[in-house]
Amino acid sequence: MTLRVERDKATGVAVVTLDRQHRHNAVDPATAAALGETWHELRFAEDVRAVVLTGAGTAAFCTGIDRDTEVPQPASPYSADDPLIAIGPKSRDLWKPVVTAVNGMACGGAFYLLGESEFLIASETATFFDPHTSYGMVSAYEAVYMAQRMPFGEAARMSLMGTAERLSARRAHEIGLVTELTTPDGLLPAALRAAQTLAGFPTEAVQGTVRALWSAKQAALQQALAQAPALIALGNLPPERQAELFAGRRTAPEPRLR
Repeated sequence: MTLRVERDKATGVAVVTLDRQHRHNAVDPATAAALGETWHELRFAEDVRAVVLTGAGTAAFCTGIDRDTEVPQPASPYSADDPLIAIGPKSRDLWKPVVTAVNGMACGGAFYLLGESEFLIASETATFFDPHTSYGMVSAYEAVYMAQRMPFGEAARMSLMGTAERLSARRAHEIGLVTELTTPDGLLPAALRAAQTLAGFPTEAVQGTVRALWSAKQAALQQALAQAPALIALGNLPPERQAELFAGRRTAPEPRLR
């Protein structure tokens, strides 16, 4: 099992947990498919009115795509497939509110999930970073999502600095990426409290408000994401060179926490 879904009919809240703790909750093809199916299923679940998304364990919320995953690509750069493009709730047209509880590392492809959540609550031990540039990859989708949730300079710094820096939970809270900080033990209870409050309101009003909030930025988001495939095709190093850089991460200096 790569994904756990627990529903509480009494509160109207579903908890979706990335359950690959042995891989820092990295997303493989089975997990990506399960996420898409789950969001689609929750659209039609009348007993679910709000969702909490989190990761198993305390080491990581999600570290993006599993590096052992092979994604066959067509020869044409105009037809590149992104294996994470449909893992977020909005990509599957789910407009019930999603509160994401971040524990430990959140990096790379995790931003597809963070970027399509209504708001984030984080453990004080959480960290955020984007490793793409360090390994010869363009941060396109991830950078776009974060540029909509953070001040531009902060999003640019995180996207460009790669593995050299990690954004602390404290700093993420200061800049508005995270709305609430908790102790590690208090993370899930805090997320559940918020989700249960949302689930207790008339769901039509809540979902309408979610749609209104997203309509404020959706046009710009879609235009920006449309540029991503071409930028990735132009800027990514060949896979074998990426693998070499990734293998060398063990000898890299410790990242600076800010």
